[in-house]
Amino acid sequence: MIFDKDGTLFDFDATWAAWTKAMLQRELDGDADRIAAMADAMGFDLGSERFRNGSPVVAGTAGEIADIMLEFLPDADRDQLLHRMNTLAGDVAQVAAAPLRPLLADLRSRGLRLGVATNDAEAPALVHLDRAGIRAQFDFVAGYDSGHGGKPAPGQLHAFCDQTGLVPECCVMVGDSLHDLHAGQAAGMITIGVLTGPAPAEELAPFAAVVLPSIAAIPDWLDRR
Repeated sequence: MIFDKDGTLFDFDATWAAWTKAMLQRELDGDADRIAAMADAMGFDLGSERFRNGSPVVAGTAGEIADIMLEFLPDADRDQLLHRMNTLAGDVAQVAAAPLRPLLADLRSRGLRLGVATNDAEAPALVHLDRAGIRAQFDFVAGYDSGHGGKPAPGQLHAFCDQTGLVPECCVMVGDSLHDLHAGQAAGMITIGVLTGPAPAEELAPFAAVVLPSIAAIPDWLDRR
C-alpha cells in the first residue's frame, strides 16, 4: 500500500497554509498587491487560508510551484528559490490526518508493505515522516526528485513495486487528488481516494475503488474486503 503524503497522511490545508503564507511574505517583502496576485496564481485563498480545488500546490511538484512563483519574481534564481522552498517546507509543522502510528502499525501487522509517493521533494518528506515518528514504518519513500518522476506519471509506484517485489495488481495507491489516483491507475493499482485534501468526493469517485473520509477508515475497508 502506497500513500501520498500531503492531504493523505497529513491534512493539507492545516499543514500547508502556514508554508504558503510564509513563502509569500518572504519572497514578496510584504507587498500586499503582489502577494494577492501570487496567492491567486497558487490557488490559495488568503481570506479563508484554504486552497482551492485544482490548486497547483495541492498536486504539483515543487518545481512546478517554483515556476509559477517565478512569474512574479523575475530576478530570482530558480535553484535558489527551490532551496528556500524546500528548507521552509522542512520546517512546516505537519498536522496528521489520523493517528498515524497506530494506524500504520495495524497495516503492517496485516503483512502489508508500505510506501510514500509524494510530489514534494524527498528531503523535506523524510523530515516530515521522521518528525511524525513514522519513517521506519515505510519500506519506500520517493519525492518528485528521487529519480522516478512525479505524479500523475506512475514512475514512483513502479519503483515501489520494484523495491518490494510486489506486482501492481496487488497494491493500493491512496491519495487525495486526481494526480494520485491517475498515477495509481496508470500503474495498474487499486486506488483509494480520501477527503483530507481539497478535492470533493464526486471528483475522486470516478477514479477510485472507494472514497473514504480519511486514511483512518482503511482498516475497516480492508476488513470488509
